Amino acid sequence: MKKTVLVFGLIAGGILSLMMIITMPFHDAIGWDRGEVIGYATMICAFLLIFFGVRSYRENVAGGWVSFWRAFSVGAMITVVASVCYVVTWEVMYFNFVPEFGAKYQAHVIDKARDDGATPAELEKKVAEMQRFAKLYQNALFNAAVTFLEPLPVGLVFAVLSAGVLRRRRNRDDESSIGSAAVVA
Repeated sequence: MKKTVLVFGLIAGGILSLMMIITMPFHDAIGWDRGEVIGYATMICAFLLIFFGVRSYRENVAGGWVSFWRAFSVGAMITVVASVCYVVTWEVMYFNFVPEFGAKYQAHVIDKARDDGATPAELEKKVAEMQRFAKLYQNALFNAAVTFLEPLPVGLVFAVLSAGVLRRRRNRDDESSIGSAAVVA
């Protein structure tokens, strides 16, 4: 199971990391909203590997059958490996290449609140909130935790879906193959 999880997790993590590296220099041109769309679309493409990883585990390691929970655990571990790759890439990029990202994000959130018609009191509250967040975000552990929570839910959804689609029970497969043979004969 370790090999399957590592191979598929590292490939998915490589896709996530590579796309981050490619798009970050163009973040100002892409914009915040399109950047989110591109980021989550990349996550969806990368996490398709969960399906293929679970299927590979079922066929090559588990002898052609796998329970829902075993399939889910394989998918969840692939998600964790890919998410760790994503976090490591972001940590390196943020603290070494794009340290101004936090200030730009803070300005974006405040401008968005202003554009949405926030009152001066609401704007003041949002500014204070963003200043607290910016200070916390400079802590590498907090930064890593927040970053880890970006791809994790997407990957877990793919793990659940893959486990549901790919689960096979030994008894059910035996009964269906006997039933299929009777229908054909």
